[in-house]
Amino acid sequence: YLTIDQGVHADPRHLPLAVREGLAWFDTHLKNQPQRLRAKPVRVELMGANDWRDFDEWPPASTPVRFYLHDQHQLLDIEPTIQSIPDRYTYDPADPTPAIGGPLMSLGGGPVDNRRLESRSDVITFTSPPLDAHLDVIGEVTLELYVRSSVPHTDFFGRLCDVYPDGRSINICDGLLRLAPGVGETQPDGSIKITIGLWATAQRFKRGHRLRLQVSSGAHPRWLRNYGTGEPIADATRLRSADQTIYHDRAHPSVLILPVAA
Repeated sequence: YLTIDQGVHADPRHLPLAVREGLAWFDTHLKNQPQRLRAKPVRVELMGANDWRDFDEWPPASTPVRFYLHDQHQLLDIEPTIQSIPDRYTYDPADPTPAIGGPLMSLGGGPVDNRRLESRSDVITFTSPPLDAHLDVIGEVTLELYVRSSVPHTDFFGRLCDVYPDGRSINICDGLLRLAPGVGETQPDGSIKITIGLWATAQRFKRGHRLRLQVSSGAHPRWLRNYGTGEPIADATRLRSADQTIYHDRAHPSVLILPVAA
């Protein structure tokens, strides 16, 4: 029995719902009143639509829809068919890419405008054209990247955003992978294929909005910065910058995979 709604940790708006559902659960199991429970055990708030959806299980049935990274910072629903120049940036642990918004157990969490973050030189973005129709994404979001780094120990962070017609870029879900020797699939050319789980969401991307993918190498201090040396984070004493490469061509089809509601 699961209810998922939007909000931040300890959000007082959750209290009435939590009390109602808690009482229904106790009445069912202590008073033998199963009629208090809803017909389907999973209820999810579909953000962007101000609507609720009920399912038999989580995650619900969905169809994977792929948006591929292309040159000129494009995010398209077609595979790349030509060679293209990869994107590059430098991650400096002395000036770590900051964490803004997202699932924080502190002030400043939740959905926020990411444009200031996206203006940093260590954040790369890929953006789709405006959507022709609503796109309901419900479930686990996955990012597959082909990368290369100048250091064996580094991080790669991905974030999915909803870009409004007025330009606001609002974070939806994200995730980070800590790269180390043996992590990922090394390709014949030395690049590495990695898979980053961007957590789950239930979001309607409205017609006229755009999808945006951020790629960077940190979200400090939500994830402690990677020092780039392989030393234990607790007592590391050295910092080493990482020159990062993101590939997106026919031989390296980096892709964002969205679970679209069936």
